[in-house]
Amino acid sequence: MRVALMIEGQEDVTWDDWVALADTCERWGIEALFRSDHYLSVMGEGKRGALDAWATINALAARTQKLRLGTMVSPASFRHPSELAKVVTTADHVSGGRVELGMGTGWSEAEHKAYGFPFFSMRERMDVLAEQLEIVHDGHWGDQPFSFHGEHYTLEDLDARPKPIQRPHPPLIMGGKAGPRAARLAARFADEYNTVMPTLEEITELRANIVAACDQAGREAIPFSVMTGVLIGPDQASVDARTRQLAESRRQQPDPETWITGTVEEAAERLRSYEKAGVERIYLQHLLHSDLDAVELIGRELAPALA
Repeated sequence: MRVALMIEGQEDVTWDDWVALADTCERWGIEALFRSDHYLSVMGEGKRGALDAWATINALAARTQKLRLGTMVSPASFRHPSELAKVVTTADHVSGGRVELGMGTGWSEAEHKAYGFPFFSMRERMDVLAEQLEIVHDGHWGDQPFSFHGEHYTLEDLDARPKPIQRPHPPLIMGGKAGPRAARLAARFADEYNTVMPTLEEITELRANIVAACDQAGREAIPFSVMTGVLIGPDQASVDARTRQLAESRRQQPDPETWITGTVEEAAERLRSYEKAGVERIYLQHLLHSDLDAVELIGRELAPALA
């Protein structure tokens, strides 16, 4: 199972924090560092700040050597698809081919209103996402001149250059709940499908939706991944201490049904059950982002136990 660290960047993660996180990931062999793409706290903490996701990724790309970087996920409502494709392609060149793009519909109405982004119905947001996927995947990352006439976007004779370093393109990850339309879009455009905080039973059900959609599209099933909270320690005392810290600083408790908690051995056992259910990659949401000892533990012990 592949292991990535996932950071909620809108919860007051500073540039110095990002540098320390990236350095720790590289030092201890964590394959990838992903971040959310939000501008407001999703925990209702209005005073917390957020650096832009793709500006952060481009900056980290320039100062790292091996670490893969990406978003989990970029809302289609935040950027024009041409702008999104260009900033991702730029990051791919800056990094020498180490970025991945996660895409979703966007969900926080308050965030959209605060920043002046349109917030449509779920059906309309899916329409926007579908158009963006086609424009990014077939247009900017395709090999032929591209025109597009949709309800939300129009492009005429696009020949986007340069192309990404990674060929045919950077991995494209779709995130969501694998409903019928999302599954069809994933089968058409995505290289991976991710779902957030599922139970083990939900993993089986949602992965089956993706497998069926890929089969219907005449395509081999794409990898299925999970993003979930993590709170581990070398022993139970350290786990308990981190649990208290999470409650004090984030006003949150780990959900025993969906989070990965406990000692390294307990976490590895839980993740192996995910792997048996078909999960090929895990994104560990680390909410105590200044706790670099926990990041080291993931890289030094947990990830190797799952390799």
